Amino acid sequence: MSSEENKLEHVAIIMDGNGRWAQKRGMPRTFGHRKGAEVVKEICKAAEKAGIKYLTLYAFSTENWKRSAEEVETLMDLLRQYLKSDLQELQEKGVCIRFIGERQMLAPDILESMAKLEEQTAANDKMTLCIALSYGSRQEIIHAARHIAELVKRGDISINDIDEKLFSDMLYTRGIPDPDILIRTSGEQRISNYLLWQMAYTEFFFTDVLWPDFNEKVLLEIIDSYKSRERRYGKIKAQ
Repeated sequence: MSSEENKLEHVAIIMDGNGRWAQKRGMPRTFGHRKGAEVVKEICKAAEKAGIKYLTLYAFSTENWKRSAEEVETLMDLLRQYLKSDLQELQEKGVCIRFIGERQMLAPDILESMAKLEEQTAANDKMTLCIALSYGSRQEIIHAARHIAELVKRGDISINDIDEKLFSDMLYTRGIPDPDILIRTSGEQRISNYLLWQMAYTEFFFTDVLWPDFNEKVLLEIIDSYKSRERRYGKIKAQ
């Protein structure tokens, strides 16, 4: 296996199972969300230690807005706390923080905290933590297509200028390499409108571990398994 095929730069995670973790303990779903938020910091540190340069976490989807008003409000309050505590600690450790998603759906005070963190951490280079908030991949693709259509209409580009690189540069993840690994916790085997364009050649790993129980050991086991896979990108298997 070539070094190019074996490289591991970017891990994307769907953090699933917070509610079920709490319900198994007779606690409200919000208790699981709080525990899951604590795990994020641990996994960020483990990923950086493992040499991963990009970690993208699916924190809140556009579909999650359909949950009960009580749960959404709790999640937003938890996000407010997290932006001012744990993420501040990560930025002090050299982590660059980026947010992707439909920002206009978030409250002004949350947007202000997000913008402040992005500005403060822009020059950090130990690892990039990309947090998908109010994110939906189909919406992202539509947004990119509309932007390209506007450029063509204005005469800034021609139809023949449209290629994969141009389209990728119109996505929220511009400048970030496509994920090498997708991990989804809790046993579900769906990608749930997450990074659809970016995951064309991503290796998928589904684990029964609920997100609040996910830890460095499980992450490293997945990384070891990934290294044993042969990524052919459409080529014939090596003889």
